[in-house]
Amino acid sequence: MRVLVVGGGGREHALVWKIAQSPLVDKIYCAPGNAGIARQAECVEIPAEDIAALRRFALQEAVDLTVVGPEAPLCAGIMDAFAARGLKLFGPSRKAARIEGSKVFAKTLMARHGVPTAAFRTFDSTDRAKAYVDIVGAPLVVKADGLAAGKAVIVCRTVEEAHKAVNRIMIEGEFGEAGGQVVVEECLEGEEASVLALTDGQTIAVVPSCQDHKPAYDGDEGPNTGGMGAYSPAPVVTAELLCLIERDIIVQTVHAMNREDRAYNGVLYAGIMISDDTPRVLEFNCRFGDPEMQPLVLRLKSDIVPLLLAVTEGRLDEAEIEWDNGAAICVVMASGGYPRKYEKDKPISGLEEVEQMEDVVVFHSGTRREGGRILTDGGRVLGVTARAPTIAEAQKRAYQAVEKIHFEDAHYRTDIGWRAVGR
Repeated sequence: MRVLVVGGGGREHALVWKIAQSPLVDKIYCAPGNAGIARQAECVEIPAEDIAALRRFALQEAVDLTVVGPEAPLCAGIMDAFAARGLKLFGPSRKAARIEGSKVFAKTLMARHGVPTAAFRTFDSTDRAKAYVDIVGAPLVVKADGLAAGKAVIVCRTVEEAHKAVNRIMIEGEFGEAGGQVVVEECLEGEEASVLALTDGQTIAVVPSCQDHKPAYDGDEGPNTGGMGAYSPAPVVTAELLCLIERDIIVQTVHAMNREDRAYNGVLYAGIMISDDTPRVLEFNCRFGDPEMQPLVLRLKSDIVPLLLAVTEGRLDEAEIEWDNGAAICVVMASGGYPRKYEKDKPISGLEEVEQMEDVVVFHSGTRREGGRILTDGGRVLGVTARAPTIAEAQKRAYQAVEKIHFEDAHYRTDIGWRAVGR
């Protein structure tokens, strides 16, 4: 069969890497792809948001299955556009993807259906948002309603910081159209984890837990990023807690979407805050996480293609999923200055040496090839991912690989997995 992967980051490289191992697949395309993906797929110069061009390409090349990595095309309705022409696509409809596309929708959905989350209010008025901040006090979290690549979630320790956050989102327009409304919610304390589930709207298959590292610097300091690393499993999510998350959050949310005529098909990502063994939802995403997908594919022993097909065809109940009992960890190497201003076009060396290491895979996020060189081409550049029997061993192996890779002003956290190792 012929598969098209939409996107060009580390998550998409992880998908391509795993799909390429399937004996069912004869040809893989990726739009737009990157330098790493180009080794396993034919990269096509179509932006991930150009739904019309992607559909034309899928029809012209008789693509059997399209797998969408990023959220933007899903929220824009790529699944609906493909389905209208009889094309199979892994991912939710536009109506269902709203669970990520609008934080206001997601929070009100949870409130209506009893899904545990932080107390909140939503506002389309700057003055009313600030007045509410004055009443409830800090700490608070201020979020832009729409998509902003994870950067429009602002933790405010003081009322003044919360006022500034409202201004940044609603008056200064720092996050564009995403800032038409804001969510102001209580600041939950505890430990975060990511729990993902495959679902065809009826059957639900929860995958092993992960933990992402959003802040840019060691010790969870600095501005939020798209993710500086992740590992799986997350020890904070015990077997008992995972059952609770599945029952009260994942199952409840899938049923809620069905009841509201937004049948969910694809992968549902729940960002969870755990405090005193009580899980509450921080956010929902309508796609695989990045960088959570990188350690997950190293742990997935099953062929991923039959799983993706089972979801799209509504027969997930027939699928069997096998996971490695060990652990995996991904360390993101970023451009200096990320998530703020950074430079591109820095030559990368050491990748060939890392390829010789056992149970280590380097997933490309922001790279491009020029002649015989691979250059940096984004904020997050590489996801150096290792598998081992334990988190501590995987962490050691990943950082051994990181030390072999070099590019000017490379930045990475040196403590990915610290909570798990501490446990």
